[in-house]
Amino acid sequence: MKITAVRLDRLRLDLDPPFAAAWDPVPRRHFDATIVRVETDEGLVGIGSGDTMAGFAGREHLFVGQDAFDISRHVRTIETINFHGGRCWPLEVALWDIVGQAAGLPVATLFGNALHRLPAYASCGELKSPQARAESALALREQGFRAMKIRIDRDGLDEGIACVAAAREAVGDDLEIMVDLNQAWRMAGDVEPALDLGSVRRCVQRLAELGVYWVEEPLPYHDQAGLSALRAGTGMRIAGGEMLDSVPTVLGWLEHDVLDVYQMDVVLALGMSRARTLGEVAVLKHRSYTPHTWSNGIGLLANLHVVAGIGGGPYLEFPYDPPGWTPQRRDFMLAEPLGVTADGFVEVPQRPGIGAVLDADAIDRWRIT
Repeated sequence: MKITAVRLDRLRLDLDPPFAAAWDPVPRRHFDATIVRVETDEGLVGIGSGDTMAGFAGREHLFVGQDAFDISRHVRTIETINFHGGRCWPLEVALWDIVGQAAGLPVATLFGNALHRLPAYASCGELKSPQARAESALALREQGFRAMKIRIDRDGLDEGIACVAAAREAVGDDLEIMVDLNQAWRMAGDVEPALDLGSVRRCVQRLAELGVYWVEEPLPYHDQAGLSALRAGTGMRIAGGEMLDSVPTVLGWLEHDVLDVYQMDVVLALGMSRARTLGEVAVLKHRSYTPHTWSNGIGLLANLHVVAGIGGGPYLEFPYDPPGWTPQRRDFMLAEPLGVTADGFVEVPQRPGIGAVLDADAIDRWRIT
């Protein structure tokens, strides 16, 4: 089966009211998405999304005319493009979508079929007051979620810890709580210093007293010694690595046992094939692979298929923090937004491929190029 075309649709959804992301001081008034479509001579069309595909334009010829099933060759080619441009892993998602359609199977089945559903944790993206965060925790519990993640601003540790305490008091032990310090995630222009190890250690110890399940990105990536010391000194599960895009780096972290929970995103960092391999290594070492999923519904599906295929977990990140961030905003390009079951699970779609169905009207409405 030959690839006949690779096409990109760039979309922009207007957000009213804007979404005030905890990691970005400028409220988002738009949400951008790039849809990748890979067309074949047998009529199958694969769909991918999750990153901008910056730097891909003009390189379509590297794939057109090639066998769509030569995934290994395409992965290596994407890596060469990434070296010169942006992250083009949504293209690999579209290729796996074709393979799954041709086989008549979900991609998770092709990747191992270890799980058919995963419990979701609501990944809350805004900074809210302790009272508002407690109210959101109660609402999440009522909606079936089994866990939630609260982001803490490194310049407002006391306020952030107060939010965690308020949420814990509201829900008791009925909901697991994770915390994200976002110290390895920087928006353009953010050159403020990270928190030092001593400050982070004290913060993590306070969070441990509140029964927090893990602390995510507590230190910048370059401080591997600090991450290891934090694990050893606090007993807290440490999560991170969502944007690690180097296979040798992740292998080194696994070898030196830097993290408890590895979070490489398959559309923003490593691609589906590489994440599958490294996620399997993490699981074999009795560590967790629970990928970052903050892109859109197609990116969420791509991560879901990988983690379900290899038996990762124990949770799946589900970006959700209404009213600012909802499935309707996140998945505006899909015919139906992804949801969580009444008992708090995300189920692997049984449609062949990755299971994404585009909303043609939404794409026509919000297309910008």
